Amino acid sequence: MNAPPKGVRNFGLTANSRTNSKLKFSQYAFTVNFDISVNVKVWGRLRIMKTQHLTIKELTDAVGGGVTPRMVRHYHKLGLLPTVPRSRGNYRLYTEQDVRRLQRVMALKQQGFQLSHIRQLLDSHSEETPDSALITQLTQQYHSVIQQITRLRQTASALEGLLGRDRPCQMVQAEALAQLKQLDVDAQAGLGKLDRLWLDLDAQTTTHPESFTESLQHLLPDLSHYSEITIHLLHQLVLACGDVSLVNSVRLSQGAIASVRDALTAGCTVITDVPVITAALDQTRLAHLGCSVKTLIDDPHITGVDEAEAAFWADKQWQQQLQEIPPGSVLVVGYAPSVLLKICQFIEQKQIQPALAIGMPIGFSHAPAAKRKLMTTDSPYITIQGSLGGGLLAAVTLNALVETLIEKPDCHCYLTRL
Repeated sequence: MNAPPKGVRNFGLTANSRTNSKLKFSQYAFTVNFDISVNVKVWGRLRIMKTQHLTIKELTDAVGGGVTPRMVRHYHKLGLLPTVPRSRGNYRLYTEQDVRRLQRVMALKQQGFQLSHIRQLLDSHSEETPDSALITQLTQQYHSVIQQITRLRQTASALEGLLGRDRPCQMVQAEALAQLKQLDVDAQAGLGKLDRLWLDLDAQTTTHPESFTESLQHLLPDLSHYSEITIHLLHQLVLACGDVSLVNSVRLSQGAIASVRDALTAGCTVITDVPVITAALDQTRLAHLGCSVKTLIDDPHITGVDEAEAAFWADKQWQQQLQEIPPGSVLVVGYAPSVLLKICQFIEQKQIQPALAIGMPIGFSHAPAAKRKLMTTDSPYITIQGSLGGGLLAAVTLNALVETLIEKPDCHCYLTRL
């Protein structure tokens, strides 16, 4: 047979009669891999319709996410990827199992796990008893991350102190920046000057009320891709917690704003998980919209997250009441993650059809899981990723949406309670 055309690479791949792969003639010749047990170089007019192995380039293309062949080779050296068979041409041959392994590596890396920890996680043979050494290392990494966050938070606060100034305070901003350039921060005297600089800046805050809108304009990222109502909601959430970075964790499903506005205008039922959230809602505006407010775990003695979670598990009546909520209701969950988990279950089972679920419970394991579950449903939702949340943020979310339906004049005495 003739040699392959110039530019066609010989991968030294194999074929035998046991393969189920199908071949078709095409214009060029290739060396084809079907089974590493027998090496038969195949020349002719062939085209692969199905193969059992992937090249390193095909592996990276299958995984995606910016993975490169160089990264794959590095992961082999670290032991993150196992040794794989090679072709006659010394090219690595990968399977679907290798694709799944690399996908897990990249997913864990994206979550911030160190590569050494990822290897231990993936190679752990015990699924019932956690590796104590690995748990210790992960705990150390967690505390290190928290320290980094604290330092970054301090840096952010310093920058907010300069960049978040409203117009009256900006008169001293240029002077403050000029003084910062002259500071010798390595010397103790320089640190003292820095403290005095902040005191001078702080003195300006006693001369006028703060303009929150101006400050947010300087600090928030570009929100122009959001609607005016969504921007208002994000502003209110940031002002409720004082953390500008919160906007990056807020998640809204498509059509959530329109759905809740229609429901509120129609006088829907609003259901909260605990009395504390009910007390924080804008009851006056809700009453004028014709919306009734009900509390699921209606026990005035419940004031904490742990109490709400325990009560929901202890008494099945709460779950039964949740199952009987009217269609088109607005659910506001800011305390008990188990309430949100049960809501997601009922939504999936088509037992309830809320117009909106505001899912912002507090917690470090159940709450993030409940929020992730909520985002997989086909029901409208607003949530905050991770452990952040709470009754105040949940109530502020609904209040911000209600506020856009009834304007507040200089005197709003007409909004008396009905």
